[in-house]
Amino acid sequence: MTILLIALGAAIGAPLRYLTDRAVQARHGSPFPWGTLTVNVAGSVLLGGLLAAPVAPGVTALVGTGFCGALTTWSTLSYETLRLARTGERRPAYANVTLSVVAGLGAAFLGYAVVTALSG
Repeated sequence: MTILLIALGAAIGAPLRYLTDRAVQARHGSPFPWGTLTVNVAGSVLLGGLLAAPVAPGVTALVGTGFCGALTTWSTLSYETLRLARTGERRPAYANVTLSVVAGLGAAFLGYAVVTALSG
């Protein structure tokens, strides 16, 4: 049953990642990957909140592993960073890594703190 929950979450998260990335990137004329940053930060805040919530293992599989796992993407972050660096966009490449890690961790802590405060 767990594998089905993970697959269901991923089936929702992956298309949402793609659609969100395309919608965000369409609004920016820069080569910086704002769409990937957006989905990674959104997934991090959701995962941080999920970690703080008293939920059943099935919910963690569905939302955490399936949905957030498919919504967020370290591989695309890596690819886009290398693409920036290879095209001479070294500062944006460094900014992408730094901003993604700092914002992602900050978002996870924020999600955790908000859910903890609301449930306590």
